[in-house]
Amino acid sequence: MKKLIEIKNLSKSFDDVLVLKSIDLYIRENEFITLLGPSGCGKTTLLRLLAGFEIADEGRILFDGTYLDDTPPHERQINTVFQKYALFPHLNVYQNIAFGLKLKKRSKEEIDKSVKEVLKLVKLEGFETRNVKTLSGGQQQRVAIARAVVNKPKLLLLDEPLAALDLKLRQDMQYELKEMQRALGITFVFVTHDQEEALTMSDTVVVMRDGEILQIGTPEDIYNEPKTRFVASFIGESNIIPGTMMKDYLVSFEGIAFECVDKGFEKNQAIEVVLRPEDIELKKPNGGITGVVTDIIFKGVHYEIIVDVAGREYIIHSTDAQAVGNEVSLVFEKEDIHVMRL
Repeated sequence: MKKLIEIKNLSKSFDDVLVLKSIDLYIRENEFITLLGPSGCGKTTLLRLLAGFEIADEGRILFDGTYLDDTPPHERQINTVFQKYALFPHLNVYQNIAFGLKLKKRSKEEIDKSVKEVLKLVKLEGFETRNVKTLSGGQQQRVAIARAVVNKPKLLLLDEPLAALDLKLRQDMQYELKEMQRALGITFVFVTHDQEEALTMSDTVVVMRDGEILQIGTPEDIYNEPKTRFVASFIGESNIIPGTMMKDYLVSFEGIAFECVDKGFEKNQAIEVVLRPEDIELKKPNGGITGVVTDIIFKGVHYEIIVDVAGREYIIHSTDAQAVGNEVSLVFEKEDIHVMRL
């Protein structure tokens, strides 16, 4: 797949605080890529550099093979959807969406055709004359997206556009945004601190912390094969246990040796093991890792069960309840053991 964006050695400071540190990243055409990380990690700054709202201290950005150094924001084939939508309150839905096309002096017929096409795409047919102030949060977001995509940019930047929505609407919009991206064939760069959003929508996830990229991969790779303790703990819940890589395909933790699928470590190398809560089954005591149930919480689709193993707490997600005080063994497959370097 063709590279649309290439970011090379990009750095940015504010008031002598380095917020982006030598970022290298490429984004492919028609890709849905998410910049994921906690507040202050630099993801929004990176988005603003792509849009042209900020200027990098070092490094360069190529867009479709051309450097963007001297290209002002309005001349880039890039549009942005902001968290607060930034709709024009004095214009109705149709006028908000048509605004950019009018600035480009498109014909009335072309504007009308384009606006009707995107209204259908965002499921707002019949809302043309509605005042945007009377719309719900989800409808306002759809108008903001329609206004951004009606110009058919090559790249759409979305800066936490779902943050202001309630949980159910946010979940619905995750699927709708992904369907829009597929229908439009536009590259989406989405910024969020919400792991569920990133895993649900993305082709590629970029995990950031303190101005640096820690890991890039598919949602499956990021979740199942975290490279650092931060990634493992930030993406979903994890049990992280110190251990030793005895040799290829054999790891030891909690004083027991287990077969695993990892290799390429030194013999007896100190490592950390990640076990996801949903990958652990609880059985009657049968050797192996054994502990005592200390707490159980009903979460709706599963129970969250806490098991104390010699002073270390394990989190297990199971559809089967356990009684507090039960002695249990923790059972998992070798494929469920994920080994991380220190």
